[in-house]
This record gives sequence, C-alpha cells and structure tokens, in this order.
Amino acid sequence: MDQDAFRQTYREVNAVFCAFEKSVLTNECGCRCAERFCIAEREGVHCTSQTGQQRCLRWLELLREQARFALRTEEDRRVLPHGKAIRLQVGGMRGLLKALEISDPVIGDVDGSLAEAELRFGALEDVPFSQIMREVVAHQVRRRSRRGR
Repeated sequence: MDQDAFRQTYREVNAVFCAFEKSVLTNECGCRCAERFCIAEREGVHCTSQTGQQRCLRWLELLREQARFALRTEEDRRVLPHGKAIRLQVGGMRGLLKALEISDPVIGDVDGSLAEAELRFGALEDVPFSQIMREVVAHQVRRRSRRGR
C-alpha cells in the first residue's frame, strides 16, 4: 500500500484519532479510551470518546505552549518530531501524575488522569506547570535497539 493511500484510509477509518497515539503505540502510556487497529500491517490508535479526545488535545496544546523553551520548538511548526512528541506526552503525563500525588510510575489511563486533574485543580490550565515541565525536560526517549549487530 503506498503512503498516500494509507493516509487516506487511515483518516477514513480513524475519525476520532488518539492524541496520545505515539506514546500508546510505544507502550509508554495507556488509556481506557484507546483502541488499537491495523491497516496494511500498520498499527493505529482510535479514541472511543470525543470528549476525552478534546480533553487530551487541549492538554497537549497547553503542554506545548509551556514547553516551547524546554523542547526548543518553533511556534509555527505544527507537527513535532517523534522524540519531542514522546517527551511531551510521556513527560507531561508523568509530571501530572506527580502533581496529583500518584506514585505509580505507569501511565495507565491518560483520560482518567486528565479528568482527575480537572476535578482537583478546577481546569487543566490551573495545574502546576513548573512541576510538570521538570518531568518533560527529564524524560529520555528510548533508543531503538539495533538488531543483528
């Protein structure tokens, strides 16, 4: 399957995409709303909740605004490189779990954690971003293993 056909099919099949797809596919995050699917031997993640998807998108937007300096990103660049996207997603969630005083290092439910943060802090905009940014900066992306060498 060529790349254009794959992208078109992906958009048709995955109308409510998972905002945390990269970190879900690398098994660094989990979510009760995430459903995996396959197209031509490639894997994708679908979100089962439009409300949850909007909450995740808003969270990532807030994180990106706060982490611009830490990640050394340009304002006008819409798509982050894979490593920076993973740092933002995983580091941001680990920081949020610390802010929520959850000691479990496993990010098991992104949507549940974001919903809890809204309840505890009143809104996602009111979470302690200085504490969360420390985790974004500290998160190291796993290197790909070299097989057969």
